[in-house]
Amino acid sequence: MSITQATLDKLKRFDTPTICNLIELFDVRPRNQGYMDHRIQSNFHEFPPMVGFAATAQFGSDAPGSGDAYQTFRTLLESFSSLPGPGVPVIQDVDDPPVAAVFGEVMCSSFQAFGSTGMVTSGGGRDLEQVKALGYPVFTGSTICSHGYCHLMHIGLPVRVGGLMVYQGDLLHGDANGVTNIPIDIATEVADAADEFIAAEEIVISYMKAEGEKSLDKLAELQAAMGEAMGQLRQRVSRSG
Repeated sequence: MSITQATLDKLKRFDTPTICNLIELFDVRPRNQGYMDHRIQSNFHEFPPMVGFAATAQFGSDAPGSGDAYQTFRTLLESFSSLPGPGVPVIQDVDDPPVAAVFGEVMCSSFQAFGSTGMVTSGGGRDLEQVKALGYPVFTGSTICSHGYCHLMHIGLPVRVGGLMVYQGDLLHGDANGVTNIPIDIATEVADAADEFIAAEEIVISYMKAEGEKSLDKLAELQAAMGEAMGQLRQRVSRSG
């Protein structure tokens, strides 16, 4: 199923927890699956959400590697052309623990120049001030000052990052709260349902933020109304049964 740029733009309007909540309504996977765990953190919390398609690879830096490191980097860039939209390199560091930085300013500026909207790695990053100046979102497991014996490998093969199996072409959404994938077959519906979901949440949130004394009875009434609105949305979109 193809995903339009309009859908990607709409998904980017919403934070990642909202996207996760919406996916739950579709009942297409267990609630404890489909997202990266605490090991993967946003480096720049103030950046807007990242949305794009995974371009996968593995990385090692603990020992000299054979082959041309620059060629494998170009191969990763070339893989962007086969994706259905903007690329998000997702790079698994095979060293345990990570030894050196997976990326720096040169790599990130190159990714960005070829249309990438951000990158994710279980390893480390460096040149963070320069990467931040690019406006390029990065999600990492650590920060390390040197690149060691860096080399990329297994371009386009599945990787495990933050406990999540990521496949070439997976649709990813990430922000200050973390990174989730969005099942391709429901992505357009997730984007279209987001405003309705936010409106349901606002039934309670607007009351709690308003000035004046609060009533538990009123809160219960509004929670029931919010639950009903979300229940109607779930009934429309759920794939269960």
